[in-house]
Amino acid sequence: MPHDHHHHHHHHVDPEAGDRRVAAAVGVNILLTVAQVVGGVLSGSLAMIADALHNFSDAISLVIAFWARKIARRPADSDMTFGYGRAELVAALINLTTLIVIGLYLIYEAVMRFFAPEPVTGWLVIVIAGIALVVDLVTAALTYSMSKDSANIRAAFLHNLADALGSVAVILAGTLILLFGWTWVDPLVTLLIAGYILWMAFSEISGVVRILMLGSPPQMAPEAVLETAGAVDGVRDVHHAHLWQLDEHRTSLEAHVVIETGAWSRADAIKQAVKLRLSEAHGLTHVTLELECEAHRCSGARTIGHEAT
Repeated sequence: MPHDHHHHHHHHVDPEAGDRRVAAAVGVNILLTVAQVVGGVLSGSLAMIADALHNFSDAISLVIAFWARKIARRPADSDMTFGYGRAELVAALINLTTLIVIGLYLIYEAVMRFFAPEPVTGWLVIVIAGIALVVDLVTAALTYSMSKDSANIRAAFLHNLADALGSVAVILAGTLILLFGWTWVDPLVTLLIAGYILWMAFSEISGVVRILMLGSPPQMAPEAVLETAGAVDGVRDVHHAHLWQLDEHRTSLEAHVVIETGAWSRADAIKQAVKLRLSEAHGLTHVTLELECEAHRCSGARTIGHEAT
């Protein structure tokens, strides 16, 4: 029985052009890192060297995203029979996890600074933070449109956004401390930013984990899908169903379909009718069906999933 698998690519940005954008973003961040390290050594500012390392982590997150994009485009082979598309989700998981670690570390740092405020080392730090902010905005501009369509790029984009907010915090807090001596502004703004970073990262990571765990798409109820299949003329029952996301844009269904007594002669036509209805009603095009005649159907089968062995 033939399996109809139609592939839909949702890349709004040409993949090669997208690669160039990500590569440009990496280059910009590496240049800033080098400039900040040199500036930090010359001025003796530890804060500037620390910020350089932060920007370097941005560059690393973009490098991870870049390689994942490359790997994801490889065709299926004997090692990866489903293809390499999930490489992007693995990269997103790595980048979001590190973002959560950064968020928690920022909270720790902020709480410590409430008890032991540190002096701001002058206008130079604010100027460097301003330059860093410009670089972060350039990086954001390069990756924003792609982030809407890819959890992988979105995770790298969030790293970048967190960095931009950090630069804003340094500028805002540094200026207020130099003008008014409000040392409490620095840890307060840091806490707010850390909270925002964690909220963003946790809201993103759940969807990534769901796909990696072979979860059904949140916007598609498995019961409704099986009801659609079961309503096709000639279908007696649907069971042993598995509905899962192949990646962010493609969903797959496999199930056993019981053909009514006396309808086996048109089993192939019924199967095609089920596939057509699932495509029309739910946009499902990756569908694999195993047909059973009513006399030899699975006994005591579960509707969703197989029995645990």
